Amino acid sequence: MEMVAAPISKSNQVEYPVADIIENRRSRRAYAAQPIEPEKIKSLFEAARWAPSSMNEQPWAYIYATKDQPDLWNKLVDLLNESNRVWALNAPLLILSLSRKAHLRNGANNALARYDTGSANALLSIQATELGLNVHQMGGYDRQKAIDSLNIPEAFEPIVVMAIGYPGDPESLSENLKLREEAPRERYTQEFFVMNKSF
Repeated sequence: MEMVAAPISKSNQVEYPVADIIENRRSRRAYAAQPIEPEKIKSLFEAARWAPSSMNEQPWAYIYATKDQPDLWNKLVDLLNESNRVWALNAPLLILSLSRKAHLRNGANNALARYDTGSANALLSIQATELGLNVHQMGGYDRQKAIDSLNIPEAFEPIVVMAIGYPGDPESLSENLKLREEAPRERYTQEFFVMNKSF
């Protein structure tokens, strides 16, 4: 018997109670020129540090640069696809997240390394929201260029680049990006992705 898929429906409303910090998280593209305080940067990585991971392997690693580190900053900017670079270069902090491919304990492949790195990135993003910062994660970048220009060893895999900073004025963006910035967030409703039965 063929299963009838649930209709694809989206909503821009929070339909059930969630923590304010989750409701308020956004992936903005407009950034203020204000630099991020060093202790807040440390807090972001501290949040990532306490993420859960399979067998407590903690397979994440981060390379970051602020605008006052032009050599490393420009290497991170140059990784980005042009569609991301046009707005991300205004963020005062860029971070490349990496995932260690193998278990430290025995050298075996860690099939959950990317998943665990995503968990660390999620906690970093939530901590940023708590601090009044915005995080926009990007998959649109040149991974091979990252490996080459940042001397990333074979043991690690680049995951995403994050642009982080205080929210800025959407008027600073091009018209198409401004429209995306001001549009309400939309998410699939639970009926589309949650099942209380087998497939």
